[in-house]
Amino acid sequence: MQLVASDLSFSYPDLPVLDRVDLAVGPGARLGVVGENGTGKSTLLRLLAGELDPAGGSVRRDGSLAVVEQEMVVPDGLRVGDLVDASLGELRAAAARLQAETDAFDHESGDLARLGDLMAAAEHLAVWDADRRVDVALSRLGACRDRDRELATLSVGQRFRVRLACRLAERSDLLLLDEPTNHLDDAGLEFLTGELLAWRGGVVVVTHDRELLDDVATAILDLDPSVDGRPVLYGQPGYLAYRFAKNQALKKWRRRYRAERQRAEHLAQVLDRSYEGLSDEWRPPKGSQKHRRATRARQHVKSADRLAQKLEEQAVEVPVPPLELVFPDLVAMAPGWDPGEPVLDVRHPRVESVGSVLLDLPGTRIAVPPSGRLLVTGANGSGKSTLLRALAGSVGLARGTRTVIDGARVGAVEQEGAAVVPGASGFDAFAREALDRLAAGSLDPEHLVPVAFLGLLSEEDLDRPLSELSAGQRRRFDLARALLTVPHVLLLDEPTNHLSIDLVDELTRALRITPAAVVVATHDRRMRAELADWPTLDLG
Repeated sequence: MQLVASDLSFSYPDLPVLDRVDLAVGPGARLGVVGENGTGKSTLLRLLAGELDPAGGSVRRDGSLAVVEQEMVVPDGLRVGDLVDASLGELRAAAARLQAETDAFDHESGDLARLGDLMAAAEHLAVWDADRRVDVALSRLGACRDRDRELATLSVGQRFRVRLACRLAERSDLLLLDEPTNHLDDAGLEFLTGELLAWRGGVVVVTHDRELLDDVATAILDLDPSVDGRPVLYGQPGYLAYRFAKNQALKKWRRRYRAERQRAEHLAQVLDRSYEGLSDEWRPPKGSQKHRRATRARQHVKSADRLAQKLEEQAVEVPVPPLELVFPDLVAMAPGWDPGEPVLDVRHPRVESVGSVLLDLPGTRIAVPPSGRLLVTGANGSGKSTLLRALAGSVGLARGTRTVIDGARVGAVEQEGAAVVPGASGFDAFAREALDRLAAGSLDPEHLVPVAFLGLLSEEDLDRPLSELSAGQRRRFDLARALLTVPHVLLLDEPTNHLSIDLVDELTRALRITPAAVVVATHDRRMRAELADWPTLDLG
């Protein structure tokens, strides 16, 4: 086995994040890791990589390691070539050691065993092919190939693709990937899938991409709480088998929880009635002597206490099942609107930034009617995010027009999410947003969705500073903010990014039936298939 974790636990700072995780990954195994946002998926990868020390348990690794984290910090001045050189450093060093040993080898007294080991290591890493592999990976992933280009000048997605290409070219024995599909188009996803299927070492991939799980996962580890509180390993390959097994387990759990709550309420009522005789309203029969009344009271107390003890012994502790998305009742129209008039209308849009053209759609009209649907597709760099920002009004048009019907409310989730105010909790940020919108007249006080109502984040998480939440939890909060005003039009840019697959399934079902108009731009293949009957705008 190249990776073994036993009874792994972790807390941050005093909050339990992972509890008693066991896993084993050998050559050719591809373990998919799933779970709700905040269940510790990224933390697990950091523990497996040795970046964090576990509070309990152990991790054993064998061989070389490559990690692709979900977030990426780019130091000033770091170039694409610097990232390539850092990734291929060990491969080039292995090639140099072999070359030096070969050049100095004495055929009469040389150490053939050492030469053979060096040659085997070089062949295992395919060191002679490393630079070509990087170029191929950069090209196939749609990443920048200019090695003099500074990473800070690239978009977030471009930086991620450069790093992913470098890690794939390393040919490590163990590859750890955290949401690697977030910034890939179809061509990039196809390349990544092929690389993982051909990977000779072990792979652990945290992903919400249901198609990727179906294509590559040989087993799935679910970190979501189970009825016994431990993660569950589903040994059958593929997402569909996992989804069926988990749905059955969740239905059983929820039935048990409802039954136990009903039973607990009934027993509480029985106990209350038993103690009612001890209130001031209870009286022994008239004519009873005082000592008899006192004796009967003591007996009544003892009887009620014995019943309470018996009920406590019989109680079954069933933990609360996971949160479910409660999508609000959005509205399609306001009184007086013409059903034939678009709620949102953008024509001939052109968007520019510092001399470059981000979007140019001459002769194109995007008219979103009440309850309308639109699926926006296209390769990376085709302008999907820019188009949704133009629809939302968050970016100006160098050419074209944007028209919104009077009183229409528009909610939007951008790909990179909203900025986080340091120290602000979810409750604070949501309240501030509501007050600002009320002051601006863009929120009807009668149409306000409480953030805790949505089932996106627990009250405990909403009380924490947003900066302490995981990327997935912050993404959930962005979705909550978009729903705050009960929008007539909902704009979602890559809505599956960072979200758990359970929430993606729930969100897709909600988007299909909501009365509000919905525009979705996504690279997620499964979501596109599930929304295939929507009108589609392909930006190429």
